[in-house]
Amino acid sequence: MTEPLPQDGASAPRVDIGMGDLQRAVDMGILERAQARALWDFLAGAAPAGASVPAAARFSFGHTLYYFGGLIAISAMSLFMTLAWDALGPWGICALALVYAGAVWTAAEVLRAHGYVIPAGLLGALAVCLVPLATWSAQHALGLWPELSGGISGERYSQYHQWIDGRWLTLELTTLLVGALALWRMRLPFLVMPLAVTLWYMSMDLSRWPAGESDPWDFDHARRVSIVFGIAMCLVAGALDLYRRHRHTADFAGWLYLFGALAAWGGVTASHSDSELAKFVYALLNAGLVLFGAIIGRRIFTVLGAIGVATYLGYLAFQLFEDSLLFPFALSLIGLGIVGLGIWWQRHEAAIQARLGRLLPTVSWDR
Repeated sequence: MTEPLPQDGASAPRVDIGMGDLQRAVDMGILERAQARALWDFLAGAAPAGASVPAAARFSFGHTLYYFGGLIAISAMSLFMTLAWDALGPWGICALALVYAGAVWTAAEVLRAHGYVIPAGLLGALAVCLVPLATWSAQHALGLWPELSGGISGERYSQYHQWIDGRWLTLELTTLLVGALALWRMRLPFLVMPLAVTLWYMSMDLSRWPAGESDPWDFDHARRVSIVFGIAMCLVAGALDLYRRHRHTADFAGWLYLFGALAAWGGVTASHSDSELAKFVYALLNAGLVLFGAIIGRRIFTVLGAIGVATYLGYLAFQLFEDSLLFPFALSLIGLGIVGLGIWWQRHEAAIQARLGRLLPTVSWDR
């Protein structure tokens, strides 16, 4: 009796198949050449017309060069434009930023048309990252930038990445608008990165809005705003993740998960309480994040949860049980138990993730 093939979502992992894989199957005698051609035509025709099929998830050295060069180009603009401010002035910087953004966006369009989606996404993200610089320069040129007699002078664009200030909100709102249009035009996952970073910045800058030099710093308010923004970003990412699992589209949720989780987890971790119960609840919350990350297949939650649990264990070791000789041995046994749990998890990971995956809600996006 022929064993049935596993259904989608079962323990068998999804794989990406290229023509080279089918050719190797022909060379090994698994398929005949006519069968391989028919199978390839079937798989190619299974994709909806006009749909963007994600590239194979293989990370090569070329991909490393893409990301390394792209991130250098993105970070270099802040330094270069800061150095060129005195020479070019605000209008010159604004014009240069717009011309540069237009050039790299055009290059991104050309690369995408030729199938180079990773460098296209990087160049598109670079174009979006130039929007706050152009906005900041235009505001200075028009005399619309609110200067303060104390605190941040606002004369260096690099302070956008260093200081929390409500005046940056105009830059962030403009970046979100242009970034959303860019993502609508070129639906590439890396274009979500500047949007996620901008939302992360906004979660901090909103705690200083409206801007004012005499406004006291309210750390608790900033922490609460960060938690709310982070949770909202994770919820949006979750909706995109459910859509991806149903439609098998590219991953647009990863960057939102990353910065949303950092914002929410950072806000919770920065809270202070003298209650031992509250600290224990924090440890349980982080242990839940470890399991949650395993359920949805997102390592960022697992990593942050592990750091949170380790922080609580460190508190127990150096504060609550500072003079206890038995605690190090108990902690060692806990660590070895976790290692053993990791070995067991790795051996049964596919089956566990399949069962945990069934806990996720099933959403139909069809009308």
